[in-house]
Parts: sequence; C-alpha cells; structure tokens
Amino acid sequence: MKNTSISLLVTLTLILTACHTKEEKKEKEKKQQPNIIFFLADDLGYGEVGVYGQKKIETPNIDALATNGIKFTQHYSGAPVCAPARYVFLTGNHTGHAYIRGNDEWNERGDVWNYEEVFKNSKLEGQRPIPDSTVTLGHQLQKAGYTTGILGKWGLGAPESDGIPNLQGFDFFYGYNCQRQAHNLYPAHLWKNTDKVLLDNELVSPSTKLDSLSDPYDINSYSKFSQNEYAPKKIQQKAISFIKTNKNQPFFMYYASPLPHLPLQVPKEYVDKYRKVFGEEEPYIGDDAYFPNRYPRATYAGMISYLDDQLGELIATLKEEGIYENTIIIFSSDNGPTYLGGVDFDYFESSKPFSNGYGKTKGFVYEGGIRVPLIASWPNHITPGSTSDHISAFYDLMPTICDMAGITPPENIDGLSFKPALLGKQQQQHDFLYWEFPSYNGQQAVRLGKWKGIRKNIFDGNLTLELYNLETDLEEKIDVASQYPNVVEKIEHIMKQEHQPAANTKFKFKQLGDL
Repeated sequence: MKNTSISLLVTLTLILTACHTKEEKKEKEKKQQPNIIFFLADDLGYGEVGVYGQKKIETPNIDALATNGIKFTQHYSGAPVCAPARYVFLTGNHTGHAYIRGNDEWNERGDVWNYEEVFKNSKLEGQRPIPDSTVTLGHQLQKAGYTTGILGKWGLGAPESDGIPNLQGFDFFYGYNCQRQAHNLYPAHLWKNTDKVLLDNELVSPSTKLDSLSDPYDINSYSKFSQNEYAPKKIQQKAISFIKTNKNQPFFMYYASPLPHLPLQVPKEYVDKYRKVFGEEEPYIGDDAYFPNRYPRATYAGMISYLDDQLGELIATLKEEGIYENTIIIFSSDNGPTYLGGVDFDYFESSKPFSNGYGKTKGFVYEGGIRVPLIASWPNHITPGSTSDHISAFYDLMPTICDMAGITPPENIDGLSFKPALLGKQQQQHDFLYWEFPSYNGQQAVRLGKWKGIRKNIFDGNLTLELYNLETDLEEKIDVASQYPNVVEKIEHIMKQEHQPAANTKFKFKQLGDL
C-alpha cells in the first residue's frame, strides 16, 4: 500500500511538473513574440524626411530609425487619400478588391460637414463603416494573443456603428473617430473606446477665418486657433501609457498620427524654432476649408518636427521599459503631401524626386501621391543602415506583420509578406501592383517592373493609358505609351483583371462596366 501511494505521488508530481513546464513554455513563447508598432504619418511627403532628402525640416528620430534599421525606396501606399489607404493596410487587399476605395463621408445622414451639429449629434460623425464581416490585421493579432490598440485617427466607421475600432480588432482606441473632425488639432472632443471625451477647448469650426478687422500680420489675430489641449499631445500620452501598461505581454500599436495633415497648428515653441531659420514670411489667410496661419512655413515644419519628436519619445519609452530589443517599429505615411491650406510644397520640395503640386501629389496615383517613406527597425534582426529597393505596397503590410508575429494571414488577400526583404533575404516579388481611385475624376494605375501605367479622367470617358519608364523618368513627364504598345496591352489587361465592381455604388466605375 505504501509503495502504491509513493507511486501515485510520483506520477502526480510528474504530471504537475509537465503541465507547469508546458505553461512556462507557453508563457515564454508568448513573451518572445515581438511587440509591433506601426507609426503612420498623415499626408507626409516622400521628400519631407531627412533620410529621404529633406533639407529644411529636421527629422533626427525618423532618420535614426533608418540608421538602426532598413529604408525602403520603392514602397507605395494603398491609395492617394486617407480612408482607403488605411483600409488596404488593415485588410491586405488592394483597391480593386477593397470595400473602401475612396473617402466616404456618409452624407445621406444629414449635414455631416456642419462642425457644430456634428459635435451635438455623434450620429453625424465619422465615415461610412466597414462591414462587421471584415477581417482586419487587428483581429488576426488578437487571435494570436496580442493586445491591440489604435492611437490617433480612425476614419473607417462612425461612432455606434459596426465599423468602430473596438469591433474591428482593437482592444483599445483613443483619438479621432472621424477624419473631418481631425481638421482641427485643438478639437472639442476625442474618443476613448466608445466614450466621447470632452477636451478643454472651445468649439471652433475648421471653416472659421480671421475677423474682418483683424490685422493678418499680427500674431494675436490668430489666438482663437491655438487653445489648451493639443490632440496630438493627448494621443501621445495615451500611446506612452499603452506601452507601459502592456509591456509584459505582446502588443500591437497602430499609431495613426494626425500629423502633418492640415490645419496648420502646432505649439508655439515649434513655430519659433523655424521662424528663426526661415525668417519673415507672408501669412496664410485661409481661403479654403482650413484655418489661417501667421507663419505657414514655420508651422508646417514644426508639425513634422513634433511628429518626429513623438516617435523619439516612443522609442525612449521602449528602452526605459526594457522592451526595445523585442519591438518591431515600422514608419510610413498614408499618402503623398497635400497641396492645400497654406502648405508650401515647392519650398519644401515635398515630393522630391517626383513631380510636385496639385495633380501629382495627394489625391492622384502619380508617384508623388502614392510612393511613401517606409522605414523598419527590429534590433538583432534587421541589419542597421540597410536599404531595400523591393517594390511593395500597403496591402503587403498585413501579411508581413502577421509573418513577423509568427501567424498565418487570411487567405485570398492581395498582399505578400516582405519579411525576407526586411531581413536581407531572398524575397518573392509581385508581378505587378494595382490601384484604382474613384475620386478626382476617376483613376487607375499599375506598377509593372520599371513601367508605370496610369489612366485618369475615367469619369469623362477617357480610357487612354499613359505609360512612364520609372528608371529614366521618376517625374512621370514623358508619356511613352505610343512606343511600347505591348506593355500598354499588358497593363490594360491587368487593369481589367484586377478591377471588381465595388459593393458601394459611390465607388463604381460606369466607364469600366460597373453600372
């Protein structure tokens, strides 16, 4: 009997030890999963970062990220404007297959552009929601044990809809639900998960201009446009807190900064820094949907420096918490630079080495509108100071991040993981990249090796293809379509093959046979 008891005790001990070892192994594997931060700037041009050639604006932290990691020279956004670019990133599908293909303000609800009414009635706020059946990167990472958070601007589903972040794969959300509301960086409210958080700011509509008797050269005339609580600062505080709260478990942070998207607003010390460098300048009076500004060049440069400082603070926090070595940081921009609101894109050469200004940057599928910075850092994995000319796009980010987290991405997506390129290994290449954009009079584009094919003004019935050789013509000035009919034919075939009629009537192309 005694021997039997001892035998049972030994067996029980072995079972408990095995279970304990198994649990320890699970915990160890969980802790070994890398933290992932995707830091997305808003309307930041390819040429507005020091490591990509910017001379006037200082971006030491972004540049250092490249020094410690890898810089991509041929990476593309998923679209030339906010909402579809973000949808493409989160789902791994290009805009020929995407649910969201353009900005959609869901204006059948009422006067959604009335800033005061939207503040009073949140049912007017936000963009048309993505369906509840959408499989996002957030969902995939949650299933793998990640805590997921989005800090910043959402734009893919209004409050109280199926499209809010907390129903689309994110455990935590803080920032702007609505991209229209982000047209004021001192807003009257932000959102924390499903709660509307009031800020210590007066409600000032983005259409507000200078008083008729105000002196546009007097800085005091602009006092109403600089208030108490700066949204990017509030978002940053929550991001720091998110890191500290989740430092002992794998986390994914989608940091969707509203900077340097208009309006021109940044704390005074950042403006003063560049006023000393740039000297006197003419005020921007505000002749469109954005606030006026006394020192537009200095303010815009200051906004990018503010963004850069925030990235630096995040990295410093990771190091302080002892998790920097196990954190992947990816930095990019949602599309090319703007041409509105007092931004002097020629002064900053915002799209260099591509063509600059309206028709070639934000809103358009030329290189200046969709080729964006991409920098990634992963200590002890990515070779510091490396550069890659791998051709990739936003729809590759979902499978790439899944790959780095050790999980399988959804089937039937358009993206390819470029984890091998990040690690300096042999990389599978896309046969082509595809975009369509049912705004700015309708556009399509294809990147096919060195070739770039573009259709524009489709809504006018134009289906003629422009063709550019990007090896010799980065500014897309010399249309060589007549010289290479075989290439034109291949690209036209891809455009036909990759375009599926959109679920939303607003995004359909009658000229492509959708209606």
